[in-house]
Amino acid sequence: MRVVAALFKHETNTFSPVPTPLERFGDGGPYWAEAALNHYRGTNTPLGAFIDLAEARRAEIAVPVAGEAWPSGRVADDAYQKITDAIVAEVDRGCDVLLLDLHGAMATESLDDGEGALVARIRESHPELPIGVALDLHANLTERLVTSATAIVGFKTYPHTDMYATGERVGRIVLDAFDGKVRPAMAWGNRPMIPHIMRQGTDEAPMRDLVDAARDLEDAGALAASVFGGFPHADIADAGLSCVVVTDADIVRAERSCGDLLQQAWAAREDFVYRSEPLDQAVARAKALADGPVLLLDHADNCGSGGTQDVMTVIEEVLRQGLDDVVVFAVHDPEGVQGMIDAGPGAEVTLSLGGRYAMPSIGLEGKPLEVSGRVVRLSDGGYTIQGPMYTGVWVSMGRTAVLDTGRARIVVIERHHEPWDVGCLTSLGIDPARTRYILLKSRVHWRAGFWPVVRHVVDLAGDGVTTSDYARLRFERLRRPIHPLDPNVDAAADV
Repeated sequence: MRVVAALFKHETNTFSPVPTPLERFGDGGPYWAEAALNHYRGTNTPLGAFIDLAEARRAEIAVPVAGEAWPSGRVADDAYQKITDAIVAEVDRGCDVLLLDLHGAMATESLDDGEGALVARIRESHPELPIGVALDLHANLTERLVTSATAIVGFKTYPHTDMYATGERVGRIVLDAFDGKVRPAMAWGNRPMIPHIMRQGTDEAPMRDLVDAARDLEDAGALAASVFGGFPHADIADAGLSCVVVTDADIVRAERSCGDLLQQAWAAREDFVYRSEPLDQAVARAKALADGPVLLLDHADNCGSGGTQDVMTVIEEVLRQGLDDVVVFAVHDPEGVQGMIDAGPGAEVTLSLGGRYAMPSIGLEGKPLEVSGRVVRLSDGGYTIQGPMYTGVWVSMGRTAVLDTGRARIVVIERHHEPWDVGCLTSLGIDPARTRYILLKSRVHWRAGFWPVVRHVVDLAGDGVTTSDYARLRFERLRRPIHPLDPNVDAAADV
């Protein structure tokens, strides 16, 4: 038996000015062949699960490529072509089961549905091949992808701590299909609603209740049931909420169950709307809190959703209001890092920090912030994740420097990196539990590592292309009408 497994992930923010070349898929590029296999073996990822399943069956396993890029703008066509060609070529060499670790919200310079195009290409040449696909909870699922796959399973957690379990579930389904033990029947549907990312955390309603309903379906005998909140910062027709249910040869049951999940989601549509507080008021409220650590969430500039991670609006307001004992993670500014490296440890420096990217999609120019302080740490920025998300994966922030302004320690990084694991700070000698304020450029993933540390959370609505203010985003390709952008969507959707 020969199993082909591959990882190819990107969550595309079509409003982001950050380019996505091949080099962004990994530490300077994807892992290929044996390096891909070795890097992800034993990790809490779908690909890690695929490897374990194949090796447990003593099957031959080939991993042609593993490439994952931080969310950013549309994927360069040449990068997409090189990675997908490698996957297709490996399948063409001989494949009994194909297992794909994808995201589900990838758009390229030429395609709005990168994953659907890949799986459809393989299906056209291999009409009987069992194809299992693990997807992110924020997938913008398309009919093309669903009809080309044998089984699809999505994460049930956000933060995504169930990556391995998701890969294991879809892997077992398609391996059992290969053995003739099951005949997967898959139903899919969507509703015209684009839930705010800030309302998709699975430890609270409404997404928690939908995920619980999907788990109930699996406990009642469905092979898999998945709810996808969708990724709203992708201006494509299919962005938004969808559901998939897989049963054993019972398409009627799958369709009925999928419809029930969709109806529950539609009934909760108002609960998926996020409403923010004015920035100056939120910072003042944080300043008045008596005990810490207080987490300050700069959610409009999150690189984990395609943000530039160099917008200084929130940091400037925090410093202006005089909050003290603040640690900031992180400002993406390679030039700033280089300046501190040149100055050396202990040096006093003045930097024009951040503001390197213009954001024409939301009408913003880059605006650096002048800050002065002492260089207190320089690092190569590499560490291995110990927390519950991506456990065991080595990651790199690129060269990293810490600037101490007296009131704030600002981490400045060379490569985009979202703070979902406390290792991003502890690897730099910073203990977040002993800090009054922790300012993170994140949205929900911070909960994976920082939730046990903080006592209060204050959302700070700054600027950036991951804004939750949909009025700042110019949608041109998204299907309309859609909630909450348009009024009176009920007649078109309440089915």
